[in-house]
Amino acid sequence: MVSDADPPGPWRPPAPRVPPLAPADRDDQAVELLAQAGGPAAGATNIFSTLVRHPGLFRKWLPFGGKLLAGKLPARDRELLILRTAWNCRSDYEWAQHVRIARRAGVTDDEIERVRAGGDVDAAGWPAADATLMRAADELHADACLSDATWAALAERYDERQMIEVPMLVGHYHMVAFALNSLGVQVEDDIARDAAVDIGRDAP
Repeated sequence: MVSDADPPGPWRPPAPRVPPLAPADRDDQAVELLAQAGGPAAGATNIFSTLVRHPGLFRKWLPFGGKLLAGKLPARDRELLILRTAWNCRSDYEWAQHVRIARRAGVTDDEIERVRAGGDVDAAGWPAADATLMRAADELHADACLSDATWAALAERYDERQMIEVPMLVGHYHMVAFALNSLGVQVEDDIARDAAVDIGRDAP
């Protein structure tokens, strides 16, 4: 449920514009590609069965996304960055899937609610390290660049490869959110039951 404090979000398609490829319509190539979709995002069936309609793109995108999900950043940090990005992009699908993954990575329900609250990072009660992650996701969303102060704070605990991953990760999940929102990919029923997914919508 969305609280009264939640900001209204932009309109999103209420039904798929590009429907998931039904099992009966999958050729051998689609079956082979979908069999490669596993790991933490294995339950995200609707995104995979939608994007597999573009098999050449799907074949190249899947290992890149998989690498970011098994990259150098700590899993909890990665998921906080992704959740904040999903919230900033008002992507129900990305939010719902990564609530599930974030919980497995050690993010608490209270922390998930604080991501949803948005607003002033410093006033939200985040520990300094987590506040830096929230600020990084917000700066990349708003300005497409990390500030010097945020870069320096991240560099105190991340090595060079992790510093490269931060904007790559947030940028990737912006791209995914754009596709999910625009294609109208719908949250799976079992996932929706486990996550607060109605981020808030205005009429078109």
